[in-house]
Amino acid sequence: MPSPNHEYIAPTWLPGGNLQTLYPYFFAARPKLHYRRERWELPDGDFLDLDWVDNPLDQPLVVLFHGLEGNSHGFYSLALMQQIKQRGWRGVVVHFRGCSGEPNRLPRAYFAGDSAEINYVLRRLRDQETASTIYAVGVSLGGNALLKWLGEQAAAANGIIQAAAGISAPLDLTAAGNALDRGFNQLFYTRHFLITLKQTALQKLEKFPNLFDAARVRAATTLREFDDVVTAPLHGYRDAEEYWRTASSKPGLLRITIPTLIINAKNDPFLPASALPEQNEVSPAVTLNYPEQGGHVGFHSGAFPGHVNWLPKYVLHYLERNM
Repeated sequence: MPSPNHEYIAPTWLPGGNLQTLYPYFFAARPKLHYRRERWELPDGDFLDLDWVDNPLDQPLVVLFHGLEGNSHGFYSLALMQQIKQRGWRGVVVHFRGCSGEPNRLPRAYFAGDSAEINYVLRRLRDQETASTIYAVGVSLGGNALLKWLGEQAAAANGIIQAAAGISAPLDLTAAGNALDRGFNQLFYTRHFLITLKQTALQKLEKFPNLFDAARVRAATTLREFDDVVTAPLHGYRDAEEYWRTASSKPGLLRITIPTLIINAKNDPFLPASALPEQNEVSPAVTLNYPEQGGHVGFHSGAFPGHVNWLPKYVLHYLERNM
């Protein structure tokens, strides 16, 4: 097997960004992994559920922030946590509000620019994990939120985490939203996301009547329409346009000061390659890796039926180099 720092090469039997995105999601082997769940009560009266992979307390801790409608049992979460476990490190998957299998208590949920939540989690972990080096990894939506936090914190992130990685993050939310709201993307990916997003939103209306327009929620067929009626107003934005513009992590990448890996495939159907930042748009602390192929959080490897080990090994190798 190639060394863990080799560049990604897609298998010939899995061509194109859509297949490279969908095949791992539906068919990747998911290891059996035991998590220890911990619930944090939050100052605002809500809660967060964290799923832990345990090893000795003095070992490095990798904190994972998942993607839209993700959780600790998604294929990429399990793949990363399995590799962490095998290394003898520790890992924790932080569920965004409402993503752990139980509805959260407040009207607010989670969103792509939720850097305040990232800040709370990482600072609380830093306070309680005094013996561990802490790394942070964000995938897709969680990657954008993490990178936004890194840009906002700048030098203040030093001493909280040692290094970070953003995987398939929608760095430019406007470009990503527009891409997801047309053609095959809208018919497949967006429709899939909206099933659970709309269900959760309508459940919130049962607890908080008049929070937003139920008819507009039911009628939404694009992320822009959903974000316009639900995500944006719930989290302090005027509309989807303002949310997408101001919650994007891309403008803050120049201010990042800790070692940070950004890995996005150029054929990721969720973000056009034209929206990926060039080296002059990020700080010297940021390493850009844009494989030609890989899809969205796919990066499947090997002879059929293949495996999803390349990505976690690559990311952990990067973090270890910056210990």
